[in-house]
Amino acid sequence: MKNKLLVLLYLLMSISVIVNAQEKPRIIITADPELDDNNSLIRFLLYSSDLNIEGLIYASSGFHWKGDGKGTKWFVPGREYARFGLNMCPCDSWRWAKDERFIHDIVDAYEKVYPNLKIHNPNYPAPSLLKSKIRFGNIEFDGDISKDTPGSNLIKSLILDNKPGQLFITAWGGQSTIARALKSIQNQYEYTTEWEAIKNKIARKVVLLPSGDQDDTYATYIKPNWPEIEYRQFSGGPNYGYGAQLRAKEEDAPLLTASWMKENVSDRGALGALYRVWGDGKQMVKGDILDYFGLSGYSNEELKKMGYAVWMPVQTKGSWLGEGDNHTFMNMLGNGLRAYESGSYGGWGGRSTGGRDGLNISFSVSDTSAAAMANTLSNVNAQQRTNAFPNFFPNAQADFAARLKWSVTPKFTDANHEPIVKVEGPLNIMAAAGDKIRLNGSVSDVDGNKISTKWWQLEVGSYPNRVTITKPEALQTEIQIPKDAVAGQTIHLVFEATDNGSPALTRYQRVIVTIRKNR
Repeated sequence: MKNKLLVLLYLLMSISVIVNAQEKPRIIITADPELDDNNSLIRFLLYSSDLNIEGLIYASSGFHWKGDGKGTKWFVPGREYARFGLNMCPCDSWRWAKDERFIHDIVDAYEKVYPNLKIHNPNYPAPSLLKSKIRFGNIEFDGDISKDTPGSNLIKSLILDNKPGQLFITAWGGQSTIARALKSIQNQYEYTTEWEAIKNKIARKVVLLPSGDQDDTYATYIKPNWPEIEYRQFSGGPNYGYGAQLRAKEEDAPLLTASWMKENVSDRGALGALYRVWGDGKQMVKGDILDYFGLSGYSNEELKKMGYAVWMPVQTKGSWLGEGDNHTFMNMLGNGLRAYESGSYGGWGGRSTGGRDGLNISFSVSDTSAAAMANTLSNVNAQQRTNAFPNFFPNAQADFAARLKWSVTPKFTDANHEPIVKVEGPLNIMAAAGDKIRLNGSVSDVDGNKISTKWWQLEVGSYPNRVTITKPEALQTEIQIPKDAVAGQTIHLVFEATDNGSPALTRYQRVIVTIRKNR
């Protein structure tokens, strides 16, 4: 009974936060069977409470494709099977397991822990709902958009429906299934009177969230034919990808170690058991010479002598391996940063600067040298260190650990839960240059933990300078709008609250001030 009362209290406290807020973002996952896609999907499902999941779709890429089962040979110049001196294709399949079902397996694991997750957050979707969203997309060949598939048909129907809100479509692998959905729409409507309206609707509705262009279908079909579709690539945020531990920031490094991963991830129930770490004895496809990550006790040179194409230096057994697609969905979360509202806002996934060639930390194999790969990773980390965007990685990792703990904890009081954060009044404010505005925050914690708070400026607004925040650690604060602010510019302010539970959890509320003309 006590558990039920606590959950009810948690819900009542949360209602005031979500009233008048946009509905949960509608999102589709398309993923190929890369091991970091596997890991990203585990994290993603732990945040399914925050999202409206519309599709979980198997995709191909330049790194994974099934073949048609008829012995048809396939080859695209420059792919990884033509690197490292391999020359293994044309071939009838590439790095695709027989009866591949990694999405099914992770949803099955979710089903096992769902009763516990539901205790800690009643908004988790039923496993049956997630299972109903699984489809196979255009997986036969890399970049092939020649025919409709169950996956492309689902995406097509979702693009054309009339539900409110934008539709976010991720591409963790190639974009051929997405491209096929769009091509099917084009084929159906291009020479009809509805075509212009359909194009305009899709331009307003669809947002692509890619991990690069892994099969060239964005460059060859989507961009030329659908140039108005928003395409968000993120930079400046946490490095969730392969090799994140190489020259990691001082505050991030402990969260990537074997000991941290074992305590907080690998040993945490059914989902933790499926999560890939270095030297875990697993392999996505038996005999895959590019997947040596499950082996332990061998040097880079020894692995090469065993026939493996070593494209990343070996790391400590049990340590972080990679979740390279996280940046595509981490800004969709309901943590109060409102990052899904615009790519420029930024959040736990980084920030989109509006271009289509932003830094993509989920990179693919491009060099035969482990040393060169390490150098590339170091350059990525160096670029991130010089970016003014805040480091959200520690908060994101703590939150991930907490949710995995929920998955193995059947009693509400035996786990920590995030604080409830509110700012009184509207979250979008108009103010003139020289105005002084007062902001009132409030916080509460269902676990009874102590909470520390602070106000700070997230420098993503169009006003280029810093503002003065009075009493930044108090619940009530005042902000003086600078006299040099120009009408139309924006200032982003964040009210942040962190509890002292284990792990400590952080939530936010963003307030956006738009400068108006002086009366």
